[in-house]
Amino acid sequence: MSSDPHWRDDIASLVFPVVGHGAICAVHRGAFRTLLGAEPTPDACLGHFRRFEAAFRAAADAKIAARGILPGVSLHLTSRDIARKLLEDGQIAIGE
Repeated sequence: MSSDPHWRDDIASLVFPVVGHGAICAVHRGAFRTLLGAEPTPDACLGHFRRFEAAFRAAADAKIAARGILPGVSLHLTSRDIARKLLEDGQIAIGE
């Protein structure tokens, strides 16, 4: 399984593997629409993922832990899942 994120037209989502989980995580175009505040292109989605990759991966890990998602079972993230981690990262960065 490649560690590179990529766009899948068939599900209108960015997908990336979850390291150590053996499955993929998908983020639908609609989640990116909320995060970016505009109609996203696949390139814009990939760029946003790369810029905030740590938050996306932390959100996937948190969802797996919270929901007890078994290894090998794919999952998806919502804009709320990602925004929560972006806010946590921002608070840590400024010492709160």
